[in-house]
Amino acid sequence: MPNETETQAARACMEFSWHADSKPLHQLIDSVRATNSALLPTIGDAWLISTLAERDSDAATNALQAFGENKPHLSSDNVPLTGLFVEGLIERMTKDDAKARSVFAAARSEQEKAVQAQPNYGPAVCLLGLIDAGLGRKEEALREGRRAVELLPVEKDSLNGAALLKYLAITAAWVGEKDLACEGLATAIRYPGCLSYGHLKLLPFWDPLRGDPRFERLVASLAPK
Repeated sequence: MPNETETQAARACMEFSWHADSKPLHQLIDSVRATNSALLPTIGDAWLISTLAERDSDAATNALQAFGENKPHLSSDNVPLTGLFVEGLIERMTKDDAKARSVFAAARSEQEKAVQAQPNYGPAVCLLGLIDAGLGRKEEALREGRRAVELLPVEKDSLNGAALLKYLAITAAWVGEKDLACEGLATAIRYPGCLSYGHLKLLPFWDPLRGDPRFERLVASLAPK
């Protein structure tokens, strides 16, 4: 099915992950927008990944709107994010701290209800930790991130458990705990499918660690040989 849009997006995402190259994704999105924009919601994660990698905040906002009631994932795991969290990530990416804080506050109110409804659901607790990290609530963020890993350990679920390790590393990075972030990342990258060269090289999640020799070595270890 060479002309099937989702298949094309999957291949473009592979290039992104393998070679840290967002151009195939960008070209695909441009083509779909020009020929059949109704299909854009079916490849929302691919579109959003492309815009975040290119630091295009306006395009990222447009991509986010395409999700409607659906939740972005930004990876192959089953750890759903929320529109408000991604909106906060976009504002953080553009260094609009006041706007990011406002959006993360709204995201926290929403996510707190989700955690209250499912207090032992690791992915929900994990996202609350990320949001608290965005708000600078260091102790709460790290506690929630660690709790999520305890609730869904990688020994129990090698895909989603590894994703929670990844997000704990991001949480640590956002609150300034670079040692913890790099240690966690070194563990997370051992699991296939959790992280990729493109993810680490281009996505804004990891911006607080850029320039740290330990982080750069981990990124280089995933580069195509």
